[in-house]
Amino acid sequence: MEPRFLLLSDVAAELNVTDSQVYHMVRSGELPAIKIGGRGQWRVERARLEEYIQRKYAETAEWVRSNPLNERDTAE
Repeated sequence: MEPRFLLLSDVAAELNVTDSQVYHMVRSGELPAIKIGGRGQWRVERARLEEYIQRKYAETAEWVRSNPLNERDTAE
């Protein structure tokens, strides 16, 4: 069974980005997270990470629709 909450380093590994990028996403509110414990350690709920990924897929699909390929892009 997968854990409900992930460390920021786990999220970074899942998304193949750096820990600092995930920290920025959390601090900016882009990726929902909670602070727990006396030292205020960040945790991201797996369900919220999956929602974030789906939201990014939708945003990317919209961007692709808004920015169709041109001849220069297909020549590469």
